[in-house]
Amino acid sequence: MSEVTRPEATRSEVTRRTLLAGAAVNALAADSRIVDPHVHVWKRDPAFPFAEGARVPERDAAPETLLELMKANGVARTVIVQVIHYKYDNRYLASVLKRFPGLFQGVCRVDPLDPAAPDHLSLLTAQGFRGVRLSPAGNAGGDWFRGPLMPPLWKRCQELKVPMTVLAPIARMPEAAVLLDKLPGLTVVIDHMADCPIDQPAELEKLIALRRYPKVFVKISHTWSISKQPYPWLDAQEYVQRLHAAFGPERLMWATDWPIVENVSTYARALSVVRDEMKFLNAADKDWIMNKTIERVWPFGA
Repeated sequence: MSEVTRPEATRSEVTRRTLLAGAAVNALAADSRIVDPHVHVWKRDPAFPFAEGARVPERDAAPETLLELMKANGVARTVIVQVIHYKYDNRYLASVLKRFPGLFQGVCRVDPLDPAAPDHLSLLTAQGFRGVRLSPAGNAGGDWFRGPLMPPLWKRCQELKVPMTVLAPIARMPEAAVLLDKLPGLTVVIDHMADCPIDQPAELEKLIALRRYPKVFVKISHTWSISKQPYPWLDAQEYVQRLHAAFGPERLMWATDWPIVENVSTYARALSVVRDEMKFLNAADKDWIMNKTIERVWPFGA
């Protein structure tokens, strides 16, 4: 009797283990679809000095630390945005991209007040960077955003087929629209929901107005930053819900903004608030917001 049943038990156990292994592979595959489109890295290294006057946190944000967080949270790939600590010297980020091919893509910075900025962008694109970030302040110091040097730089972005990434307060969104009127085919990514103040919900319409440009994308990051509530930052989730209704998931992307997020929360919560807490998003929405939208702008390939 035992000689007959033992093979059956063995087959059953093998089947169970196969199913468990398959489930683990499927879970890994699901995790591998997650791409984080916005982090920063920096490290104290005399070969890559910080910009004069830069106020750099005492703790480094090394790519090795980032890779540990990615692994712990099931994030497969990441877009690194040139941090302001180096200003327009992109050499450190270039070295990181070279050290970790396939895992990261890089968004550079160029000096928006330099007439040669378009040519600098061309050189950086040839070195492997994919896109540029501009960050005009809301005060008069950022008025260059509506000045004569912007159209040539934005046009060069379109010619190079790389995205323009904009970190700007909500009040500057109409100025972005003026530039987009001349270049409606340019891919533009608005960072962090334009940091629309949570107590000024009507202002969000200035960002929503950009939906008429089919290649404008919005990062729904910074819920943790603009919220006046504890996790899961439900007041800021209302902004995400409005943007979801306006743009659809195909033009929204999450992001951690690591390590800046650690001033308020954690990398894990910047992920879980989208993956687990935004109840108005279905599985297909999340697939777009956490992977497919990002890959439209920053394709990593297989």
